[in-house]
Amino acid sequence: MTPEEFRAAAHELVDWIADYRAGVADRPVLAQVAPGEVAAGVAPSPPELPEAWADVLADLDRVVVPGLTQVQHPGFYGWFPSNASLASVLGDMATSGLGALGITWQSAPALTEVEQVVTDWLRQLTGLSEAWTGAIQDTASTGCLVAMLAARERATSYGEARGGLQEETQPLVVYTSPQAHSSVPKAVLLAGFGADNLRHVDVDSTTYAMKPEALAAAMAEDVAAGRRPAAVVAAVGTTGTTAVDPVREIVAVAAEHDAWVHVDAAMAGTALLLPECRWLVDGVEGADSLGWNPHKWLGTILDCSLLYVRDVEHLVRVMSTNPSYLRSGVDSEVVQYKDLGIPLGRRFRAMKLWWHLRLDGVEAIRARLRRDLANAQWLAAEVEAAPDWRVLAPVTLQTVCVRHQPVGPDGEPLEGEALDAHTLAWVERVNATGRAYLTPSVLDGRWMVRVSIGAEPTERADVEALWALMREAAG
Repeated sequence: MTPEEFRAAAHELVDWIADYRAGVADRPVLAQVAPGEVAAGVAPSPPELPEAWADVLADLDRVVVPGLTQVQHPGFYGWFPSNASLASVLGDMATSGLGALGITWQSAPALTEVEQVVTDWLRQLTGLSEAWTGAIQDTASTGCLVAMLAARERATSYGEARGGLQEETQPLVVYTSPQAHSSVPKAVLLAGFGADNLRHVDVDSTTYAMKPEALAAAMAEDVAAGRRPAAVVAAVGTTGTTAVDPVREIVAVAAEHDAWVHVDAAMAGTALLLPECRWLVDGVEGADSLGWNPHKWLGTILDCSLLYVRDVEHLVRVMSTNPSYLRSGVDSEVVQYKDLGIPLGRRFRAMKLWWHLRLDGVEAIRARLRRDLANAQWLAAEVEAAPDWRVLAPVTLQTVCVRHQPVGPDGEPLEGEALDAHTLAWVERVNATGRAYLTPSVLDGRWMVRVSIGAEPTERADVEALWALMREAAG
């Protein structure tokens, strides 16, 4: 494809994207395909000759869009907000068009230095001190893995340079909440700690936040048994209920054992742009790492995850590689992002974050976040006031956990498996309408429904329509 052919095709594609976004609210939220249907619409063999651009573009409507759950839809309330602001889409297009090679500062000085500036912008916007250094990872899963590798190497005095974990005489233990995201145990396993050395610490029965006294007891028990506490992952905004672990108290307990503290605020980190929400990470200046995702509630298009560390020299020592073909005369003067994460090559991810903040402006983003918080409080109040409906967890942020518990044929409220069946049935009825999408989850052994408010176009009228739909579906 020549630059002129690209110009013509790109104009058509941008028009298609604009039309798609303008009409996304008219589409069903949930993907409208059966397993295998998308693959069946794609040629089984690759083309030997170029295909017409018109045919390729047409396949967006024919093959791709029906196979997408529309997370940019105002009726999307599933999982977590996964916004892709059009301002950040422009930055992503520019990144792809530039095709920069981010392996060292020398390969793309602009890539490196824009990322330095933009991660520092977000440090300032979230109230972190100058002690923190940030790098853009692909996801919080990778950020958590990097944090666990750094924790492992601090606990072993850089055992990677010797015999690794196989040389250690004391098992290293990691502690987290049973409410933590699934990426946390995955990172613990991949970092080599082993499933037997992962502790799920008890949580408060009302707030679902980790109990500091339970953490202290678990650590003391492991020390008495000849094991060494190595790390704690504190959740700020758990996936299920947006529970907030008490960071300050956790840091104090961990400090007694020199254990690394990683704060996982993947979705909730966006709230730190609001000064009134900084209490979420009270005590974070005593932690070692903090991860959160602008590609969720903030609205920077995937993939864009921030990992901040307080001891960047430690992280560089853990992650650094320095083959001769990457060395240059300015190495001592510059940041090398290959030494702050796992991959060598990296995209110019900072571009989409940079453009997003510049084109939308922070005040508009803050206003949207406050709108979502207010909408969640409105819905929670409506649910609490309705017969047979309950809010199951504190509405700390923008997620409302609900359950409908009607009276059964015997005149008693539904319980156990009958209640589970009812819950799953009514949420399926909501999703089948195509007007909204909700995700059920298990809390205290029983199914409930999460309403995660935060799609960029979702206004109060949309939440009101959802509440009416929920009551209708629940019967």
